[in-house]
Amino acid sequence: MTYNSEEMKQIFQIALARKDDEEFSWEQMIDIASELGISPESLKAVEKQWLVRQVDVQKREAFNTQRRKEFKSHLVSFTIVNTFLVLLNLVTTPFFLWSIFPLLGWGFGLYLHRRAANQTHGESYEKDFREWCKNMQKNINN
Repeated sequence: MTYNSEEMKQIFQIALARKDDEEFSWEQMIDIASELGISPESLKAVEKQWLVRQVDVQKREAFNTQRRKEFKSHLVSFTIVNTFLVLLNLVTTPFFLWSIFPLLGWGFGLYLHRRAANQTHGESYEKDFREWCKNMQKNINN
């Protein structure tokens, strides 16, 4: 029986998934690659690409974590301040609920912040991510 490259890829992905507990040395990877007709140089080049991608994935995870932490901080501030304003409103002028205006205004801003914090793709996300990376690099250099 013969297999095309896509079928072979699927078979190996399933086989490797079953062996999740095992670790492979570089020498074992070279042996496997040579059996598949992949040169060690090609394997090394692909490994470099994979490492670059892994660094990017880790940076994006850190960026997303920071955005969620900032949102949580914003949510805590919103809750504390608006609870105080509602209580102040009820104590001072219970007949006119003026506290609804900052609650709604800030609530809308909080909603937008939540949407931005949960966004993980798109042009604005990429722009924010690049800016964050530049700031992180500045902090490292200083």
